[in-house]
Amino acid sequence: MMAFALAVQPALPTGKIAAGPPDHIRLYHDVMISPDGEQVATVEADDPLNTEADPHDLVVIRARADGHVIAQYDPCASCFYAGAAWSPDSSALVFVASNRHARTATLHLVRDGKVTTLLDFPGLLETPRWSPDGSRIAVLATDKPRKQTGATQAGAPVVGEIGGATDEQRIALLPTKAGPLNFLSPADTFIYEYDWTPDGRGFVATEAKGDGDNNWWIARLAFIGRDASFREIAAPPVQMKYPRVSPDGKTVAFIGGLHSDFGPVGGDLWTVPIAGGAATDRTPNFKGSFSSLIWRKSALFATAIVSDHNALMTVDPASGATHTLYSQPVTFSAGDGRLSISQDGRLMAGAVETFVSAPMILAGRLDAPRPITWDNDGVFTQVSSKSITWKSDGFDVQGWLLGPRNVQPGHKYPMIVEVHGGPSSATQPSFEWKGTAYDFVAQGYYVFLPNPRGSFGQGEAFTKANVKDFGGGDLKDILAGVDAVEKVAPVDDQRLGVFGHSYGGFMTMWTVTHSQRFKAAVAGAGIADWVAYYGQNGIDQWMVPFFGSTAYDDPSVYDRLSPIRYIKAARTPTFMYVGERDVECPPAQSVEFWHGLEAMGVTNSLVIYPGEGHGIRDPEHKADLKRRILGWFDTYLGQR
Repeated sequence: MMAFALAVQPALPTGKIAAGPPDHIRLYHDVMISPDGEQVATVEADDPLNTEADPHDLVVIRARADGHVIAQYDPCASCFYAGAAWSPDSSALVFVASNRHARTATLHLVRDGKVTTLLDFPGLLETPRWSPDGSRIAVLATDKPRKQTGATQAGAPVVGEIGGATDEQRIALLPTKAGPLNFLSPADTFIYEYDWTPDGRGFVATEAKGDGDNNWWIARLAFIGRDASFREIAAPPVQMKYPRVSPDGKTVAFIGGLHSDFGPVGGDLWTVPIAGGAATDRTPNFKGSFSSLIWRKSALFATAIVSDHNALMTVDPASGATHTLYSQPVTFSAGDGRLSISQDGRLMAGAVETFVSAPMILAGRLDAPRPITWDNDGVFTQVSSKSITWKSDGFDVQGWLLGPRNVQPGHKYPMIVEVHGGPSSATQPSFEWKGTAYDFVAQGYYVFLPNPRGSFGQGEAFTKANVKDFGGGDLKDILAGVDAVEKVAPVDDQRLGVFGHSYGGFMTMWTVTHSQRFKAAVAGAGIADWVAYYGQNGIDQWMVPFFGSTAYDDPSVYDRLSPIRYIKAARTPTFMYVGERDVECPPAQSVEFWHGLEAMGVTNSLVIYPGEGHGIRDPEHKADLKRRILGWFDTYLGQR
């Protein structure tokens, strides 16, 4: 059986627990250190490797300083858990149990080793947070939703009269003893993120009117009072993530930048007075991308992607000066942020992983955290990884090269270039426990994961460098990266493949219409025609900052960057796939490219997976997709 677990691990380890079986992997989510720094709560998944089943059996557990589990909780066998949050005095924990299929949720409270139900809700609950005095809990709630929150989820059926109804996620409040849920934010407003003010009188929040899937890119910063009052603070010229109120209650800090998706985070540190006024970029010259914020009385802490490292640092909110406390070539994760920090600002906790080491929880001093879990010591890969850097058009560009641990002397290997989505994102060193990269390597391929211009990790100028140039500079960077790889690895330039999903799917379509260097391609949820896409997708607001205007005001730039306009140059055998109810990249885009390849006589295949959204989630569909992708590349790049 597979299981998730909400676990509490000790902040300061004193021993070592036995390694789990080598055919299983333990995953850690929502890693939250208690305010007093003594315990760490996590949502954990225990899942067999090399299977396509989703780990839906969930448990919540708690552990002490020696790493042993002291309690575990699983109040809903059909639910998944998220949103673990400690009370200010560290004596209690809340978490959300969600039934994905029924779209209902329950808020549970753990106190004195017992689980009680605070709220059964006929909708979605997210991000519970205790008031500063511990008397109330706030939560983001969506009443009777038509779909799961977020544009990556499968869209609601588009039938009948179009437009009108939208799901609104709102801030709501309830007492720590069972009581009614009191909605505070306006009924016509979608709340994306929020933070309590230190006096407990209200919240700062990022918010927008109308469809929550589409309007985050034009969200504003507002104050919402416990009395349901509403006041706009600022409308910055950037997308906002992680709004955090200063300990004195006077300033709001947030990560601001150019974002193509709500999920991936990167940008500069911005501040604005909570009373209102202009927002200020405090770190315009920072050569990295901030990825989360935590404000304590001792300092404003931030995590950041800096080239091939993840770093924990302090940032002066007035001058923007940074001081690095911890930096490693790993990926951090901790639920609501990349790392969790105790109330006194002395201790941290978070999950870390790399391409070759499975996830573990680190905890302890900010500058020297130590492992407190050893469940995955028995999990190994036959993959090597290497950070590759190169120059392209004056930019410093970075990517990752995965390959076999043992290279045969004199042998040349095929290589697949996998382009990340976004484009505002970055491939980071994460354990590919259910992806295709390890399967590629096992079948004799190198895998190159570039972070071309438009990515996070090199500063905002680099992230903005593909504005009005989708595919142009990106492809130039990627091809230069392939050249750099071939100087250090035995790659056969005559057996190159290209693969990507979402923006990576667009890049695959663009690549096969602008280069003959690749001999096989796989485009997942791609975009063939930006003009048509503007009117088909459910998130058109993200496009305006990248294209400079709407497709109705300036269709020429949209048209110039559309792969379908260059379809006559396509020669590469291309496999395409997409979800039937994809809100972000509708299947019509893949159908249009398929039609073009058919007309040009180019070998191709297209699969539309029923009921799926932007990600392919059904286990049978995932298994089928993996077989098709591996088979496609083996057919056209197979071993010689």
